[in-house]
Amino acid sequence: MTKLSVNINKFATLRNARGGNLPDILKVAQDCERFGADGITVHPRPDERHIRYQDVRDLKPLVTTEFNIEGYPSKDFMDLVLAVKPHQCTLVPDPPDAITSNTGWDTIAHQSQLREVIGTLKKAGIRVSIFLNPDVSKVEGAKSAGADRIELYTGPYAEEYTNARTQPQNLQLFNDYKNTAKEATAIGLDLNAGHDLNLDNLRFFKLHIPQLKEVSIGHALVADALYFGLENTIQLYKRQLTD
Repeated sequence: MTKLSVNINKFATLRNARGGNLPDILKVAQDCERFGADGITVHPRPDERHIRYQDVRDLKPLVTTEFNIEGYPSKDFMDLVLAVKPHQCTLVPDPPDAITSNTGWDTIAHQSQLREVIGTLKKAGIRVSIFLNPDVSKVEGAKSAGADRIELYTGPYAEEYTNARTQPQNLQLFNDYKNTAKEATAIGLDLNAGHDLNLDNLRFFKLHIPQLKEVSIGHALVADALYFGLENTIQLYKRQLTD
């Protein structure tokens, strides 16, 4: 079964809106694991508008499943990741002022940067995934830079799934996802996915891209939890990923 990593950034956004420690991010992470999450994802940004760097340090000894830290490899980010040593680091090409991630790496134009960063992370024993658009031409660059996995940026898929009047498998865009996944598998890269996946579109993606190892879901899962409760919502998402 594909693993579900719960991105807890939105819980931190809620906490930060009022100050104090409600909700308690450490308890949230532990409860997500207790409710069935296979991993915890955080994406600390330079302005610490949701997850703070100290949150990441505090979470490390508490997370008993897979800990995934994602973000742009600035000096501060790299220092944090190397100090915490998560199971996985997902590299995302976000500018500092990005509201949310909105594109993958150009692994050709940034080959030198990625190779240096990935080499540093892997020397520390950290598995590395890089955020990638559904573009076959960028897959080999991920491999040659030293990545262990790619994470498919699924924002465009989610938008097309919502808007399509025909089934998504008829869209060229979804063929791009399938072809990128096949190419990654063929050259020895494992496959993750994330961004705007939800209870409506997740099952279809999983069924048609069976190579999928892991999905990272935050915003939609937290929104659903407002209606269904966190424990029930995590189980609903896990059912979508059952083979």
